[in-house]
Amino acid sequence: MPPGKTTRTTILAFGLDAALVVAFAATGRASHGMDMFAGLWVTAWPFLVALILGWVVALAWRAPFAPVRTSLPVWAITVAGGMLLRWANGQGVQPVFVFVTAALLLVLLVGWRLIATLIRRNR
Repeated sequence: MPPGKTTRTTILAFGLDAALVVAFAATGRASHGMDMFAGLWVTAWPFLVALILGWVVALAWRAPFAPVRTSLPVWAITVAGGMLLRWANGQGVQPVFVFVTAALLLVLLVGWRLIATLIRRNR
């Protein structure tokens, strides 16, 4: 069975996406002099909820490793949904933050899939 079609592969892909979103939130907190762990949930939860929504909308379990078909809609919904949830909860959504978030999550959520695709093709 090809990668992306098994439950284990799907769980691995979603887990990696979620871990990268949490790492993004932790790194952002640390780069602003905040405790990386205290309040991490406050920073990460809007993006994690949006990530789940992105997976559902993109039907990501059908091709969890696909760098275009899956990762681009998951990325776009994670950024837009995360920002909307932050705004709805009175958290900051300054333009620079939106830009940095979009760029970093693009590299993270799309990047690992591109690397995995290249590795798989070279085997």
